[in-house]
Amino acid sequence: MKLILTQEITGLGAPGDIVEVKDGYGRNYLVPRGLALRWTRGGEKQIESIKAARSTRAVRDLGHAEEIKTKLEAQPVSVKVRAGAGGRLFGAVTVGEIAEALAETSGEPVDKRTIVVTNPIKALGNHEVAVKLHDGVSATVELNVIPA
Repeated sequence: MKLILTQEITGLGAPGDIVEVKDGYGRNYLVPRGLALRWTRGGEKQIESIKAARSTRAVRDLGHAEEIKTKLEAQPVSVKVRAGAGGRLFGAVTVGEIAEALAETSGEPVDKRTIVVTNPIKALGNHEVAVKLHDGVSATVELNVIPA
């Protein structure tokens, strides 16, 4: 039985891997527990496109991470949001909005999952945001939240 793994399985593979297993193992264990999906050509093409997109966003090595850190920390990043009286926002600034602003400013695509916001940003002004780029390499970015 041919399956596409959805989770890491020791001794079998990582998420997105296409594996061949015995019918009973796949049908009675992996698929019902959500650990794998039945293989289809469409599913395989979708997995390949997801892997390609991830590899373009991924940081290649430590040197590349240092280069991106320098670009991100070089200048403050501005995010335009709707705000009410007193500078309070309607909601909070999302990591998706921050990732878009970082990509526009630095020219480097930033995965929103690498952005760390310790406290929700709910007011106009200057804030600091961390971006984890590689093991031991994090960029501290100055974020200016301005009214739209």
